[in-house]
Amino acid sequence: MAGKLQAVLLIPVIVALVLGGLRVKRSVDTWQDADDAVRVAELVQAANKYASDAIDERDVSVIPLVKGDRTSSTVAKARAVTDADARRFDEAVERMPRTAGLLRRVELVRTGEKQLASVRANAFTDRLTGVQTEESYHAVQHPLMEISNELGFGSSNQASFGRTLYAVSLTQAAESLIRSIGTHLLVEDRDKLAPGELQAQLGSFSSYVHLEKVALQEYAGAGTAADLARLRKALSDAEKQGRDQAAAARTQAEAAGRTFVAPPSLDKMTGEIASGKSAAQLAAQGITAETFFAASTLGFDAYRDVEVYLTDSALADAHTIADDARNDAVVNAALVLASVLAAFLLAAWVARTMSGSMRRLSASAHEIAGQRLPALLTQLTRTIPGRVDARVTPIPITSTDEIGEVARAFDHVHREAVRLAAEQALLRANINTIFSNLARRNQSLIERQLALITSLEGTEADPDQLENLFRLDHLATRVRRNGENLLVLGGETPAQQWDQPLPLVDVIRAAASEVEQYERVDLSGVPEAEIHGRAVTDLVHLLAELLENATTFSPPQSRVLVTAARLPDGRIMVEIHDRGIGLPAEELADINHHLADPPTVDAAISQRMGLYVVGRLADRHGIRVQLRPSEAGQGTTALAMLPDTITYRGTAAESDTDTMALAAFTDPARPGVTALGHEAWNDR
Repeated sequence: MAGKLQAVLLIPVIVALVLGGLRVKRSVDTWQDADDAVRVAELVQAANKYASDAIDERDVSVIPLVKGDRTSSTVAKARAVTDADARRFDEAVERMPRTAGLLRRVELVRTGEKQLASVRANAFTDRLTGVQTEESYHAVQHPLMEISNELGFGSSNQASFGRTLYAVSLTQAAESLIRSIGTHLLVEDRDKLAPGELQAQLGSFSSYVHLEKVALQEYAGAGTAADLARLRKALSDAEKQGRDQAAAARTQAEAAGRTFVAPPSLDKMTGEIASGKSAAQLAAQGITAETFFAASTLGFDAYRDVEVYLTDSALADAHTIADDARNDAVVNAALVLASVLAAFLLAAWVARTMSGSMRRLSASAHEIAGQRLPALLTQLTRTIPGRVDARVTPIPITSTDEIGEVARAFDHVHREAVRLAAEQALLRANINTIFSNLARRNQSLIERQLALITSLEGTEADPDQLENLFRLDHLATRVRRNGENLLVLGGETPAQQWDQPLPLVDVIRAAASEVEQYERVDLSGVPEAEIHGRAVTDLVHLLAELLENATTFSPPQSRVLVTAARLPDGRIMVEIHDRGIGLPAEELADINHHLADPPTVDAAISQRMGLYVVGRLADRHGIRVQLRPSEAGQGTTALAMLPDTITYRGTAAESDTDTMALAAFTDPARPGVTALGHEAWNDR
């Protein structure tokens, strides 16, 4: 029962554990997604820097390489920066989540990187013309730039965040191509160009100017108002910085005595370059390779600043979300664990409390059913009902739940059982009282009848008539035994008791004198011992019943032998041997059980009244009586174990005077015949 209760209480704990586990799993999954977003943002950050530095490498290499200075420190330094970015990008790739989209984009980057060494070796040579050189870097830069489209987790504008970053990167790339091709157009020797190559360069230059405008429109459409404001501010700062640089250059030229032509705005410069004017014509307007590169670089840096801000913001947001997700996962796990632990402890406490109450209830029920109630019933059957404390001790469960209600119900059943038992015991006591009153009235009449028979025997001279009187005397004695049996059934003690110790041999002789066939009883080996006066009458009664039983259920010509022996512990064993038909083992066991524990008075004892009387008399003085098969293989041996509480060591072996005195005490009307003879057991 306790196991089933714990199983029932464990079910909600398991459900809570499953639900809590799902919640923790969701938190952990969110944490994992956020951590993946951090690594994606780190990859995008590394990719954008790699892309920016790669195209910056191309732009700063234009003037030295076009002039043929292939060992320029400027070129070497720019390439070193790009290579360092490539290594950091590789580290970010190792940490990135292995999603299909990212793997595909990285593979495109690897394909472009394979061309980088060839592009560097052949840049601005006959094998790779100017525009081809400038556009070849696109194979590396563009796949890196497209990785930005993988951003968006956790941002407030997830659908367009990556698109916004891609647009500003595209704007930066267009500005870089404008800077590179424009610088190239300003420094190269156009006389060495192949036919149509100049027009191709001017066409590419114009297309990238248009691409920059398209990219800005894409940025405006994808970005937020804050994104637009940030870009406008960056361009405004770049324009202001350009004016400051022009003012500083003017001051420096005037100080040196040179003529300074202020360059126009970047838009004006790109328009003039796209028109195809020569380098000399453009220089007259203040448009030189240096002024154009410087002005374009300011725009390039403005776009790059916005790009860096967006990548840094994406990374910071991803870190914040990851930290929050990690904290949520830890808090949720702790809360779930604490809740489940609390639920488990509460369920265990409830189960232990309920199972403890049920165990106490079960133990109390078993104690009541197996010990307290039977003991009380035994007391009620053996004593006067009013003298027995019939109060019921409640089961020690004071709770008001269902278990407490069951305990109270069981107490009620217990009280009702005790009440009914007390009523039945009172009824039996009343019946016993009636038996005792009837028995005493019959005893008075039988005593008068025996006195009359004794008187007739004393005056009768005819032997035949005297024999008839003796038979009538025995019949009256048997009737008197039935009356005495009623007294035993009623729990009455003898009205007259022997007041002095009596030798055991005299007690046995007195018992034999009550038996109809007393002449068949032989005594042998009776030790010198005396019986306490308070037990003499009942012991004579008990032995008379056993002797009557032995003589009645054995052949008429056989002898019944009575022996006795003192045991080392002071007790005396009296044995009565007959040569009767014997008893089956099952019946012997049943008889011995009832001798050791006399049953309650009911209709069944009428079949074995002698057995009940012997058991009651033996129980009264602590005498143990038992029947066994005879060792000779025929008949039955009755054993009566007399305790040392009713025996004394005697000084004489026999005392006929005392025996006759006992006979006279038990039956004053008939010397030599006791009043304690009883009907033999009818069930043998």
